[in-house]
Amino acid sequence: MEHDIYIRCRNKDRNAQRKLYEEYAGRFFATCKRYLKNDEDAEEALADSFYLIFTKLEQLKNFQVFDAWAKKIVVNQCLQKLRKKQPFSISIEENFVDLPDSESENVSEEKGILSLLNFLPEGCRTIFNLFAMEGYPHKEIAQMLSISEGTSKSQVNFARKKLQELVKLQTINS
Repeated sequence: MEHDIYIRCRNKDRNAQRKLYEEYAGRFFATCKRYLKNDEDAEEALADSFYLIFTKLEQLKNFQVFDAWAKKIVVNQCLQKLRKKQPFSISIEENFVDLPDSESENVSEEKGILSLLNFLPEGCRTIFNLFAMEGYPHKEIAQMLSISEGTSKSQVNFARKKLQELVKLQTINS
């Protein structure tokens, strides 16, 4: 983000806020979709994220860390949405969604593993996203979700195994 836009956004300049939104909305929406399957939930989390970004921007002292700061807000909004929807629970026994036939829905090469994440149970997908996509350590994930580090590690391993199975199934179905 340019320093000028950052300063103008801090001063509540609506044009600068619109420009910042246009620059980041697509990327942040993709992050929301990794956590929330429903488009409406993802859009709501995105809107809530930008509200927080714009209202708390003056707390950010170094505009050079804006990307990481804003992405953390987006991830936290997604996690809050998941918690509100139902109490967050982790279970390997959660329903695992079967991969559809290649005729009914073919996972495109460009989406690859990201599209396969939607076939993981919600809790497992959330932890995998936090660890593999966002780079959070297991200790921080455990604190964020009020689970043990061991649970975080086991869910990431479970996700990896299921994703490997899905990749094999997709290869066979193509």
